Amino acid sequence: MLLRLGWTTVLFLLLVLASPPAQADTVTVYDFEGFDDLTSLTTQYSGLAFSNTIILTAGISINELEFPPHSGVGVASDDGGPISVSFAVPVLSFGGYFTYALPLTLTGFDALNNQIAAANTAFSSNDGLYGDPGSSPNEFVSIAFAQGISSVTITGSPEGGSFVLDDATLTTESSAVPEPSSFYLLLNLVGGFLLVSFRKRLFCKSL
Repeated sequence: MLLRLGWTTVLFLLLVLASPPAQADTVTVYDFEGFDDLTSLTTQYSGLAFSNTIILTAGISINELEFPPHSGVGVASDDGGPISVSFAVPVLSFGGYFTYALPLTLTGFDALNNQIAAANTAFSSNDGLYGDPGSSPNEFVSIAFAQGISSVTITGSPEGGSFVLDDATLTTESSAVPEPSSFYLLLNLVGGFLLVSFRKRLFCKSL
């Protein structure tokens, strides 16, 4: 009975070795902290390229009662037109916390600039002082596309100055690869177990 249980364990370990590594999604949040007020945001974040984007600071360039940050004091705002963000590596999803004076549209595009996803805000306005009834600042709006989003555009006023974005959130795909040392250690353990089981089987036959 002990020998049979041992072989079952061996088979289980072999199946574990043969299984592909588990995949997990990586979530990254950009909080727009650490910039001087009125900084033009372009390529300061590695792998991201912003256009028509300016950093505003609560209590300095924006009224935090009307446009309160979701976290910290820094937010991104549309400057001179809709915000566009392109990604060096396509992302699975993009979202953020928006406070806006006009309704917003979040649009995603693939590498060929084809529209692949879109989302709209729930209200026409949700700022802290003059927002629509039932609204509240920092509405989370997001889009997702399993084949990957190469760029997004956030459109409010064509002239800009219509919303703030905080805690922009990206989801990217990553895979977990087992370390070689762990792999070979497990192989050695299985090999040793097989050798011990084989010798025990021979000993039992000789009795």
